[in-house]
Amino acid sequence: MKPLKEIQCGQTVQVAKLTGEGGLKRRIMDMGITRGARILVRKAAPLGDPIEVNVRGYELSIRKSEAEHILVED
Repeated sequence: MKPLKEIQCGQTVQVAKLTGEGGLKRRIMDMGITRGARILVRKAAPLGDPIEVNVRGYELSIRKSEAEHILVED
């Protein structure tokens, strides 16, 4: 398992675990990112913030600080 922020553009991965607590975890789950969800990393900004992803048919922008709390499997 590795954090979502380390995944290359164009890869599709599956969420294995969410870390973090309280409001951060709630924000991630409110975006539809839950265990077992498939995520396609579309692109990352030149400096790495934000990361644009597709989750369940929706396009989302995720901060790198949030993406480090989403552990995925290739």
